[in-house]
Amino acid sequence: MAERISEGEQAVMEVLWADAPLTASEVAERIPDARNWSERTVKTMLGRLLSKGALVHEEDGRRYLYRPAVERADYASRETRRLADRLFGGRAAPLVAHLAAGDGLTDQDIAELEALLKDLKS
Repeated sequence: MAERISEGEQAVMEVLWADAPLTASEVAERIPDARNWSERTVKTMLGRLLSKGALVHEEDGRRYLYRPAVERADYASRETRRLADRLFGGRAAPLVAHLAAGDGLTDQDIAELEALLKDLKS
């Protein structure tokens, strides 16, 4: 999957990462009500995601079942790397420092980062 997915398309992906395979109707039912999307809108998003290679589908009688072609963790890793490359020269430390600025990290976040760093050092 070379193309990035939009914020709206990601909403569809989140539904399918949580539970797949699903029909277009099932995806539409699970999209948050705040989006106020029709089933037609969801089908448009599914078509875009198929063309980008983010989804695959299979026929099940007269309907299609959709499933992610990429794991959520892989997508998150790729997007995080793109962000770090674009805004911080590919370096993680300035990214974390930026997140920490202005109370961006909770005490739990800091503890988790400390544990991660400890594991990485050993």
